[in-house]
Amino acid sequence: MTIDRRAIITGIESYVPDYVLTNDEISKMVDTTDEWIMSRIGIKERHILKEDGLGTSYMGTEAVKKLLAATNTKPEEVDMVICATVSPDMLFPATATIICDKIGILNAWGYDINAGCSGFIFAFETVRGFIELGRAKKVILVCGERMSGMVDYTDRTTCPIFGDGAVAMLVEPTTDTSLGIQDSIMHVDGIGRHYLYMTGGGSLYPATEKTVAERKHYIHQEGQPVFKYAVSRMADVSVEMMQRHNLTPDDIAYLVPHQANLRIIDATGKRMGLPKEKILINIERYGNIAGTSVPMVLWENKDKFKKGDTLILSAFGAGFTWGSILYRWGY
Repeated sequence: MTIDRRAIITGIESYVPDYVLTNDEISKMVDTTDEWIMSRIGIKERHILKEDGLGTSYMGTEAVKKLLAATNTKPEEVDMVICATVSPDMLFPATATIICDKIGILNAWGYDINAGCSGFIFAFETVRGFIELGRAKKVILVCGERMSGMVDYTDRTTCPIFGDGAVAMLVEPTTDTSLGIQDSIMHVDGIGRHYLYMTGGGSLYPATEKTVAERKHYIHQEGQPVFKYAVSRMADVSVEMMQRHNLTPDDIAYLVPHQANLRIIDATGKRMGLPKEKILINIERYGNIAGTSVPMVLWENKDKFKKGDTLILSAFGAGFTWGSILYRWGY
């Protein structure tokens, strides 16, 4: 089938909470130091949503409000809303529907996608399908995480890693097929469920006094296996994308990687043969915001991109999930 349209980002905005949790504060909670965190992860601070009664939909709604204003889009013009998150307000209803209600988006349908830290990559590819098939014309893709709600602040191996925030983008069709999403490569491997997970709160271990006492409602990560898989898979899928399209490092404007760990990002960039100035990084200021990290990098650098710039978006997450997207900036 010949594709006569592509999915492009026509607007992108973000929201991060005001409160900033520093390494010095974390060092008072657990046995760690700023030097240890920076040398092993590369994170200096992260934004945290501290207020009771607020969740991912709150941050997502604030980002969507900014997006609608910036793109001069009316809520009734939106025909689809997709929310990528591993930290929904509640198991149901979907956070996407809650955001629609808070904004007054009445003519759209949509749902949530959970693909771990690959959430944006998988959700963007999903939106691409609807756009290219002509099933949607104005899609709002929201990526939001309140990771702090799942972090055990007595666990020194995970509490320095994660932050909170949301990004909203408007995705529309263009007939200029040289722009937008050009290609994608996606993978899953269920072996990841043994190394990175939160067991409590689902149908396997519903919430009880026992699951709370056993701290099953927090993120658990086996650091070494996750690091090993992330380094190889994220680098492999990024290099595969280059090879598939005969791209050299000179052809690529920027690598936009998931902000999980500075060493993982560096390893991916080196495998691709990219100089440091072509690898976009903001992990020091935001930490790992799971599936929101890649779009947060896009938002921060949107004024740096030029129309037609070739970007490789790459991520790895719980599951395991991983993938890359070849994207050409559209405005």
